[in-house]
Amino acid sequence: MSDSDCLFCKFASGEIKADVIFETDNVLAFRDINPQAPTHALVIPKRHVSTINDLTESDTDTVGQLFLAAREVARQEGTDDAGYRTVMNCNAAAGQTVFHIHLHVLGGRKLSWPPG
Repeated sequence: MSDSDCLFCKFASGEIKADVIFETDNVLAFRDINPQAPTHALVIPKRHVSTINDLTESDTDTVGQLFLAAREVARQEGTDDAGYRTVMNCNAAAGQTVFHIHLHVLGGRKLSWPPG
């Protein structure tokens, strides 16, 4: 399932090129175009899901694959031992700007808490 107007679906299909750093059959990870840390990647499912609220029990494996991909991105980027953050925003008030679920992977610098 994809959304023909969704930017991330276009990345997943290869219609638009992204700076891909990790890929499996179901997941794509690429560098954020507006990085907030030295390492800032987005991990998406290749299947379109608009928000966390749209996830169902059948998406359990998909969500797990996002986090396993985040772990691999952190390892590849050398931030796994020092530490990294994963963030998933849900809807506009939380900062979601592309309505295709995506997991941010941030690292490479000290991250403060609480975030924004």
